[in-house]
Amino acid sequence: MKFAHFSHVWGKPSMSPSSRYEQLWREIELCDYLNFDYAFCVEHHFRPDESWMSAPSLFSVAAGVKTKKIRLGPMGYIVPLYNSLRLAEEIAIIDQMLDGRLELGLVPGINPIYFEPFGLKYDDRKEPTLEYVDYLKKAFSNKQPFSFEGKHHKTVNAKLAVQPLQKPHPPLWMQSRDPKTLEFCAKNGINTGYFLIYPRKVASTRYQKYFHDWKLAGWSSKPKIAYSTVVYVDDTDKKALDIGLERAAKAYEGLLEPPSTGSFEDRVKRFAKRANTRNEKEAAELMANLFNAEFLLSNDLIFIGSPDTVAKKLRKASAEGHFNTFMGEFNFSNLPENDLMRSIKLFGQEVIPQLKNFEPF
Repeated sequence: MKFAHFSHVWGKPSMSPSSRYEQLWREIELCDYLNFDYAFCVEHHFRPDESWMSAPSLFSVAAGVKTKKIRLGPMGYIVPLYNSLRLAEEIAIIDQMLDGRLELGLVPGINPIYFEPFGLKYDDRKEPTLEYVDYLKKAFSNKQPFSFEGKHHKTVNAKLAVQPLQKPHPPLWMQSRDPKTLEFCAKNGINTGYFLIYPRKVASTRYQKYFHDWKLAGWSSKPKIAYSTVVYVDDTDKKALDIGLERAAKAYEGLLEPPSTGSFEDRVKRFAKRANTRNEKEAAELMANLFNAEFLLSNDLIFIGSPDTVAKKLRKASAEGHFNTFMGEFNFSNLPENDLMRSIKLFGQEVIPQLKNFEPF
């Protein structure tokens, strides 16, 4: 298995953005020291009560300055928000700055509010994201200058001053549970993954097919299939639950409407009501209970406990959900930094060694 520090870089009312970023670098420096494989961030916009990470390129470069071994990157760039050529140039230079440690996530974007202020249409986001894979392959080819004529991306006679260090390009990721997108990812050698709001037993069938399609495409290595959720590790199960459980139930408060719209409880009720209108029954139930601590714990949708307990839960979940990469959200809610850093340390020292050589599929 592979292991990642994954961060929404949640806004903290008790911290300034500057101090929040400094805390983030301390987290990632520790992960680097403890031999985590990756550190990833999201790209979110225009919700100061939610995420303070709208510039994943800056995350990658700044984290690279603070670390030596860990692989870094966006999970991922919201492709439709960027100029195609400008983003390709940026990716290439970041990979050089990181000495070939860049992991490249590409996503269409999940929230309409990211698009409106840029004057872009949310409904037109998917095709440009998929087409950008072909664009990057052309931009990073040995034939320079390059031209690309697509439906959404067009470049004529551009010569990149810097190419990425990794050939033909940094490893690609596209988080998705959509069957057609997964077929595209398998065909193009793109790693994938999913978030806790998609049930693992349901996901398993889709990702088994993705793995089958990957092998049919002739790729020599296994794909990375990631699963992302909250994790908190402490010396004992009781201590971990006492400190982490209620906070974990508020970890994704940023997915609710802004605090100005009502109390936490009222916002959760409206969120659950909307979730129950979804067509996917299992996913709807999970979404509706995203802030229910006992539901999350009893269904192992969050990993909280002693190192042995968390390792056991992860082993079982990875086989059940057909994933071989764990993206842990370690910093959530108002978790104190001393507890946060102890959790990361215990995970790196006592959980990772138990699972490093484990292959779920």
